Amino acid sequence: MYFDVTQCALMVYQIYKGDYAMKYRVFYITLCFCVALVLMINTVEAQNQRSGSSAAPELLIPVGARDLALGGSSLANSSGVESIHWNPAGLGRISYDAEGMFSSMSYIADIGVSYGAVASKFGNFGVVGLSVKSLSFGDIPLTTDADPDGDGGRFFSPTYFVLGFSYGRLLTDAISAGGTFKVISESIDRVSATGIAIDVGVQYHRIAGVDGLQLGVAVKNIGPQMKFDGSGLYHVATVIDGRRPEQNFKSDAASFELPSLVEIGFSYTKKVENNMMWSLNSSFTNNNLYLDEYRLGGEVGYFFKDVQLFGRGGYAFLPQADDDAQIYGVTLGVGVGYKAEGVNITVDYAYRQVDFFDSNNIISLKLGF
Repeated sequence: MYFDVTQCALMVYQIYKGDYAMKYRVFYITLCFCVALVLMINTVEAQNQRSGSSAAPELLIPVGARDLALGGSSLANSSGVESIHWNPAGLGRISYDAEGMFSSMSYIADIGVSYGAVASKFGNFGVVGLSVKSLSFGDIPLTTDADPDGDGGRFFSPTYFVLGFSYGRLLTDAISAGGTFKVISESIDRVSATGIAIDVGVQYHRIAGVDGLQLGVAVKNIGPQMKFDGSGLYHVATVIDGRRPEQNFKSDAASFELPSLVEIGFSYTKKVENNMMWSLNSSFTNNNLYLDEYRLGGEVGYFFKDVQLFGRGGYAFLPQADDDAQIYGVTLGVGVGYKAEGVNITVDYAYRQVDFFDSNNIISLKLGF
């Protein structure tokens, strides 16, 4: 595939000079962005055989019951604070002046995942958001070379969290863009690692003038490699021969790449009169260290005065994966929204089938002011 970067840059310059009408400016920028992403997909396609070798796998753990119930296929229409994880462009489509969300998830191997996010509009400047994702592993027996079975009764608890600073904005009534700067922290006993990553995304609603037809594109987890360091990497070397005393030496830990993603998704939403809606979603994910993933999902909503009811379902599949590598199955979920005076309250629940482990369950509480 051939792509003239110079020609694209010249087009963007002419757009900002005003050689094109305002309504076409963001469209052409978005088009160039999408073409660049396609090139990135072709570039990293050959790297998809390094599964299990990434740093910070917690970046891939989903948050938010609504989008998980859709199988993660909501790249094009995710909005508000929940979209910070899925596509930060959706933050620009926040429905309220301020919004907050908390979700709790029972993940695999008794790992708990907690997520909290808040966001607020700042006039024409856009929407600013803050998010925190943390993992809970519980107490793990501490084993050493001298105590391989952990009979000493000592325990440790790893600390993993991701702190995100997000920004989103409506560029036009049809196009929104956003980004997130993430700080990653991992600590295991006496070693730790820190890193940074960036997400960027765009959403385009009313594609080709069709009401309800939406496009979403996102690039996630772009950043330098991560590496563990700390006193836990020091060891004592005992000299068997000679007169040299015991000496300390330090193991040099390897560095690992972040699980970078390139994603593109489509959605179609249809309103039926004033009390019902439905949507169909699909997305494609290219992971630089894993196999390509396809996601499908659907949602139906009913509205009764101040009450909103939702039913959702989805599925994600890896066509190139072996049977034992496809551990996640169907996702299902429900949601209830209530418009009280001065606040909108939404409670969502999602279930995801998992092979070899207990199924995932997640519940979210979202408040809009």
